[in-house]
Amino acid sequence: MILNFAKILRYPNLVQIPVGLLSKWHKEDIQVTWGKPDFGWTKLNFDGSSKGRTGKASIGGVFRNHKAKFLLGYAESIGNTTSTVAELVALQRGLELVLENGWDKIWLEGDAMTLVEIILQRRRVRSLEVQRHVSHINLIMPELENCKLTHIYREGNRVADKFAQMGHQWEKPRIWQHSPPDEVLQIMHEDAEGKIILRKR
Repeated sequence: MILNFAKILRYPNLVQIPVGLLSKWHKEDIQVTWGKPDFGWTKLNFDGSSKGRTGKASIGGVFRNHKAKFLLGYAESIGNTTSTVAELVALQRGLELVLENGWDKIWLEGDAMTLVEIILQRRRVRSLEVQRHVSHINLIMPELENCKLTHIYREGNRVADKFAQMGHQWEKPRIWQHSPPDEVLQIMHEDAEGKIILRKR
């Protein structure tokens, strides 16, 4: 039987979408958690921030061990630049601190997926400034005994994001050793407990 179009408009319940099809349209949320590194490894989560039209940028990062214990955090204002450059400078600064502290088993993790892919695949980019930072990073990483770089969604990178936001507050670089600032304590506790945060599709 063919339904008349006018009848469909008067009785919209005559046209129904199967429940199974609706579930395919609705993508499930992603569960995101921060992961502890293996024993003997140090994990660096890094992030960059660039604000609006002014491009005022800052960087931040946090080092933790296999027990999720805080080792070191950093935050710094870096002037005006893009978010892409800020992310790279955050990683570069973190790697410099790795060398200064003599850590050799390092897990690097950031939430800028494209930049992670550029570094891992050693792709060249058009921006000379971006390429300069990428090249510097690619020189440091092979110097480490064991080093891996991965992407995590922003929901799992909240401590580094907080440090990057704090970087906007100061003109000079800040480093915290052994004891983290109060602003990140709650998030660090949630990370250590394996709190799951849903990322909306």
